[in-house]
Amino acid sequence: MKIIKTISEMRDYSRELRQSGETIGFAPTMGYLHDGHISLFKAANSHNTKAVVSIFVNPAQFGPAEDLSTYPRDMEGDLEKCAQASVDAVFIPEAREMYPDGYSTYVDVSGITAVMEGRMRPGHFRGVTTVVAKLFNIVMPHKAYFGQKDYQQTVVVRRMAQDLNMVTEIVVLPTVREPDGLAMSSRNAYLSPRERAAALAIYKALSSARDLYGAGERHADALIKKVREVAKSEPLVELEYAEAADAATLAPLGEIGGKAVLAVAARVGKTRLIDNVLLGAA
Repeated sequence: MKIIKTISEMRDYSRELRQSGETIGFAPTMGYLHDGHISLFKAANSHNTKAVVSIFVNPAQFGPAEDLSTYPRDMEGDLEKCAQASVDAVFIPEAREMYPDGYSTYVDVSGITAVMEGRMRPGHFRGVTTVVAKLFNIVMPHKAYFGQKDYQQTVVVRRMAQDLNMVTEIVVLPTVREPDGLAMSSRNAYLSPRERAAALAIYKALSSARDLYGAGERHADALIKKVREVAKSEPLVELEYAEAADAATLAPLGEIGGKAVLAVAARVGKTRLIDNVLLGAA
């Protein structure tokens, strides 16, 4: 497994792969890897001849009061997991490599970034789309892999790739959960045992609303009310938002007719977690 730290070396490696007829599957991550990430690596391996992973805690997507300095890191463990998953190369640039002195160019997707996470975390998606665009230009992947847990991110990245005529295909894989239903997240490491137990209310709330949908309820307000009721039963869980939106456009819905996403963000103690479920036609 190659460890690559500079843009020039990563680009040279990718160029050589492409010239020799290899296909590149790419999973961009911020490290502290878990089984959700590993599912992306396995798909990259399965669908392509080479799998590349990036590990980069992107400062551009963190707000001034967010957890950039304390974001969990374990480079040694991450590299071991990548090797076990048969990753071919890991790109681990420093921040100064990605954003050198004088850096002043950003990618900003409008509209779909103004709701949900974008509303709660101003500037977050500008940082996400900027770094993903840069990584696509550096790694030059045929396919890039993302998880459904960060649903809005997948919609935003798809829109960016479409609008900017990028040739990389965006592949979204299902959320990977713990046996008790908690969505796997690097930030789960922040949770105390009591908070970890309380966090289960997030998925329970979403599942209860999905069951209500399955029973025939199509009013978004009723589904959101169910989410809030179940989440409120756990005192340590504080919902930031619960929203029903069109799965493709993220437009808020009153009635659910086609495919929709029911998404939540919540704080459990000081830890902020997000999760979602999909509703409606495939």
